Amino acid sequence: MTDEAKDQDGGGRKHRRRGRLGLVLLAVAGVLLFAAFTALGLWQLERRVWKLDLIAAVEERVAARPVPAPGPADWPALAFDTDEYRHVTATGRWEAGKSVFVQASTDYGGGFWLMTPLREERGFTVLVNRGFVPARDFPADRGLPGEATTVAGLMRMSQPDGAFLRSNDPAGGRWYSRDVAAIAATEGLAEPVAPYFIDAGSPLERAPLPNVEMGAPVGDVAYPVEGLTRTDFRNQHLQYALTWFALAGLVLVAGVIVIRQEKRRKG
Repeated sequence: MTDEAKDQDGGGRKHRRRGRLGLVLLAVAGVLLFAAFTALGLWQLERRVWKLDLIAAVEERVAARPVPAPGPADWPALAFDTDEYRHVTATGRWEAGKSVFVQASTDYGGGFWLMTPLREERGFTVLVNRGFVPARDFPADRGLPGEATTVAGLMRMSQPDGAFLRSNDPAGGRWYSRDVAAIAATEGLAEPVAPYFIDAGSPLERAPLPNVEMGAPVGDVAYPVEGLTRTDFRNQHLQYALTWFALAGLVLVAGVIVIRQEKRRKG
């Protein structure tokens, strides 16, 4: 065999080795992608089951008869999964002059939640979201009775750290989430303060707004508007799961195509 022929044969072997290495790397990448897409699809199915259970639990809690809001002895055991949206009542006197406005977006458009502390007759303070108001200059103490009153609504866990990309500014009086501990510290509320707040009213008891679009003006509204708690949760996990499984299927199809092409090339 001439030197030229040896060089050509050696070059051919190197080319074939590179080709086999490329196929191996492609196969490994395909297996990893298939496994990742399948795992993501299965995870979304698990999330769907969790979301359906959550929706059923929330619907049951909202529709249940109200019970007294948990007192200090019960606070250590409170958890989002078991206590969020419980239908509760609290009886006490409003703390005038200590309300805060928390930015809100509702069916009435943008505005604020009016948060007012209630000194419960059992000896603790609980923040109450009295409802939606359109502006910060709303007279916060308007309509507050001087005598003891009972509030019924949905129990919500504290929302610390502000909203997405917007941190609370206690010094400036700008609140983007209902952070109970921070509000209590800023306003000097009498301790102990409940680690939750109450959304006054219930969405099941409020008549739906006819043909109201986000931001549309609504006439003859008595503010603050209670019962605006959102209890309908997006559940698109099945669509997400199908998307991931479809991507896994495409990886399989691509693998079959590559295998067939390789067989034809060798045949």
